[in-house]
Amino acid sequence: MKAMLLAAGLGKRLMPITNTTPKPMLEVAGKPLIEHHLERLRKAGIEEVIINVHHLGGQIQEKLGDGTRLGVKIQYSVEAQLLETGGGIKQALPMLGDSPFLVASADTYLDFDLGRLPNKLPSGMLGLLVMTNNPEHHPEGDYASGDNSILQLDGDLLTYTGTGILHPDLVRDVPKTVFMLRQVFDDAVRGGKFLGIEHDGYWCDVGTESRLKLLRKKLDQSA
Repeated sequence: MKAMLLAAGLGKRLMPITNTTPKPMLEVAGKPLIEHHLERLRKAGIEEVIINVHHLGGQIQEKLGDGTRLGVKIQYSVEAQLLETGGGIKQALPMLGDSPFLVASADTYLDFDLGRLPNKLPSGMLGLLVMTNNPEHHPEGDYASGDNSILQLDGDLLTYTGTGILHPDLVRDVPKTVFMLRQVFDDAVRGGKFLGIEHDGYWCDVGTESRLKLLRKKLDQSA
């Protein structure tokens, strides 16, 4: 299985820090956020990684190179204009191929064991999302887990961590080039095409300076 790390965002809520450093390159526990993802991928046996880049993407490419230092093989999908999460994956499909792939938001931290994820999706399914309890900054949640772990729009909602397994068909035929994953996620959930797996460990969406500080403090304490 291949993996795609979403790393093209502008990081507006973290400005002015992100005026000079892209969010995935912010250091926590002595290394950039994105390196934590790459290490977990390698430990799970996933060695082929596609990273989409746009804002200050050259810094990411210069730091990670072809991935040899980290024991993975990295390809870059360079976005001349920001394509958002869905459009970024759609552009990268020629690199990802026709099989399901792991996706993760490079500006998050998740202590989930990626080895728990399946190598393939059940027939007819378009995705499997890692879900967690709703954090203070997102109390409304995203999707609920129904019968047989099939996600639904109503019920006891949980929050999507930004990590999961997606089928290329989810975005392949979307007519737009710029679109958010949430748009196609909602349609897939309505159609009963998404599964969920719950994570009760630590997760942090590094979207603000205060959450970045909390993450650094937590990881420093556990070192």
